Amino acid sequence: MAVVWLDDVRAADLGTVGGKAASLGELTAAGLPVPPGFVVTAETYRAFIEDAGIDEELFEAVDVDHEDSAALKEAHERAHELIVETPVPEEVREEILAAYEEIGEDAFVAVRSSATAEDLPDASFAGQQETYLNVQADDLVERVKECWASLFSQRAIYYRNRKDFPHEEVDIAVVVQEMVAAEKSGVMFTSHPSTGEPRIIIEAAWGLGEAVVSGTVSPDNYVVDRGTKAVETATVADKKVMMEKDEETGETVEREVEEDRRNARVLSDEEISELVELGERVEEHYGEPQDVEWAVYEGDIYMLQSRPITTISESGTNPESETVEAAGDGGAEVASAGNGASGDGANGASGDGDVLVQGLGASPGIASGEARIVTKLDHLDQVGDGDIIVTEMTMPDMVPAMKRAAGIVTDEGGMTSHAAIVSRELGVPAVVGTGSGTRELDDDQPITIDGDKGTVREGVVESEDVQREPIEEARPKTPVKPMTATEVKVNVSIPEAAERAAATGADGVGLLRMEHMILSTGKTPAKYISDNGERAYVDQLVEGMRTAAEEFYPRPVRIRTLDAPTDEFRQLDGGDDEPKEHNPMLGYRGIRRSLDNPEVFKHELEAFRRMFEMGYDNVEIMFPLVNDAEDVYRAKNLMREAGIDPDKRSWGVMIETPASALGVEEMAGAGIDFVSFGTNDLTQYTLAVDRNNENVADRFDELHPSVLKLIGDTIETCRELGVKTSICGQAGSKPKMVQFLAEKGVSSISANIDAVRDVQHEVKRVEQRLILDSVR
Repeated sequence: MAVVWLDDVRAADLGTVGGKAASLGELTAAGLPVPPGFVVTAETYRAFIEDAGIDEELFEAVDVDHEDSAALKEAHERAHELIVETPVPEEVREEILAAYEEIGEDAFVAVRSSATAEDLPDASFAGQQETYLNVQADDLVERVKECWASLFSQRAIYYRNRKDFPHEEVDIAVVVQEMVAAEKSGVMFTSHPSTGEPRIIIEAAWGLGEAVVSGTVSPDNYVVDRGTKAVETATVADKKVMMEKDEETGETVEREVEEDRRNARVLSDEEISELVELGERVEEHYGEPQDVEWAVYEGDIYMLQSRPITTISESGTNPESETVEAAGDGGAEVASAGNGASGDGANGASGDGDVLVQGLGASPGIASGEARIVTKLDHLDQVGDGDIIVTEMTMPDMVPAMKRAAGIVTDEGGMTSHAAIVSRELGVPAVVGTGSGTRELDDDQPITIDGDKGTVREGVVESEDVQREPIEEARPKTPVKPMTATEVKVNVSIPEAAERAAATGADGVGLLRMEHMILSTGKTPAKYISDNGERAYVDQLVEGMRTAAEEFYPRPVRIRTLDAPTDEFRQLDGGDDEPKEHNPMLGYRGIRRSLDNPEVFKHELEAFRRMFEMGYDNVEIMFPLVNDAEDVYRAKNLMREAGIDPDKRSWGVMIETPASALGVEEMAGAGIDFVSFGTNDLTQYTLAVDRNNENVADRFDELHPSVLKLIGDTIETCRELGVKTSICGQAGSKPKMVQFLAEKGVSSISANIDAVRDVQHEVKRVEQRLILDSVR
């Protein structure tokens, strides 16, 4: 039989019906309210490709180098073509349509993929296959085939290849289930998703649940104590949009929420109580905490899906994190390296010696190792695992060496310098702005740096217990994640930090800098294209973008187009052609460089187009150093020329100059979806203070009243115009700035990796105080 009903499906049928369908069958058998439906079995898919004789060609087509973007695209297109253009046997078609008629004549159904390898403990393929909503008889069989074909999307091929999971071992079933015309819907965690605490977390929004799952809308959040059944917190969000069925076309559409419901509470206490009861029944049935999707229609609650929560660790923290507690949690994070890790300590030194130089503690933690003085780029090859890099200032092409190092010391720079930002993202202790580190310290000298206090001491820390973790495997601790209406995202300077950034539980990436994807090669874009060709340049960008987009999917990843001052380009191979500028921070950079040189800029846009084509719909485009609406319209036209529809993609601009803040209304008229404050540049341009100049570092103040007024007025204007607002500058990690932004109603705050959890807690406090103030 090609079809089995959910009533007859159990967990033991995983290999036949896939993870999603097996879960729905279990819920149905447990007497829980599940909409009726059936499953087109995995055996039906397997028989389809084998009987048609396309199986060998199919698996051969997707056996490609997954890092080769062109090959990946070609593999997807060929696999999709093989499946979609092969006719379904007539007896299978008739059986599917007969089952549909039993659900109801002219019924609207959801058609969802259910892969047989989905939600396994060691391989999570969820979200990589397709779902189609509000489908009727005429399109049903074709939608089933599209689900089959989605087993070979570019994302799915890439993921399975990267995980060494054979394509021929994954089959796919398809669930066909009656649509619930949800008036309200959302997700429910039957235990806390990070710690496993006995608290039920419910997120709710108006309309269909796709808006909540995809992150289109910020949902209400309710936290319920399992013991007392009391609602501990109820955070009501500003729910601007909802998804629902268009009664005329039957298609799922996004609509604005009526004004009187935008800030209204979605769930009543009675509905919360009923959800809690159902959630406990689900968890009791499975014997472990569950992540449940639910919907409400005409007062009845329906269970749409349930899967195990895989993020809970036995210790209540990120299970992959093995670093020592950070200083604020009871001890210093120590990364022993080099000769100091042996336990004997070089020359018997203990790291308690004299302070040799002092600067700013820019990235927390303590690290010991041998100093490696880097004054020229060709010295980078001498940096070994566990060395402490000592240099005048770091540049993007030094990132590979920074990943090997145990710590960083610089002569120049402040808390917003390249060294500070990248070190924090890599989890590497750093001391910046020492003034004379490269002159005071000797090559091979054993030293210990304290990234909290900003000191560099003679000798190394003795420790037999603490071993240095590889930087790229470092994870931040992830205790309880506060649920907030204001999204808290994370800044990612380099793609290599994406895995560590995702472990923070952030709501997405508020800033991923494109320049590091190419500058780390040591060549300017023009030189790289000259040496390797245009295709290689685009491939380089796509690879960097995809690393972050895959790690965070489906959470949004906002990628900023190239913004590199001429002094950074001049350090690279090909930099001799760069103009010489007295103050590069005020010069040829950001969107002005891109618009002046569209031949290079179009390659960046081509990389975005390919990302969208590959299915990474979580990618957002952000243009830097925009001054006015003319810049926006010109960039928008170039997007269209590159094959990107601005009306179908999320895109926006940085607010980094007073001109852009004052002209945001005109820019909104150009169709932008969001603005994001770059406080590093906005502050320096407002106060006329070079942010990289330690001589005036005390005058650099992101909380200056003038800077705050520009930000506050922009947020107010954007709220009136329906444009989202965010912040991705370093100031977004400061408590006072967080308080100011949350009170003003900013849509999201993007913080440094090490500050995400603190910002989440601070936002939560502000939101709760605002709710209390309104009640009082």
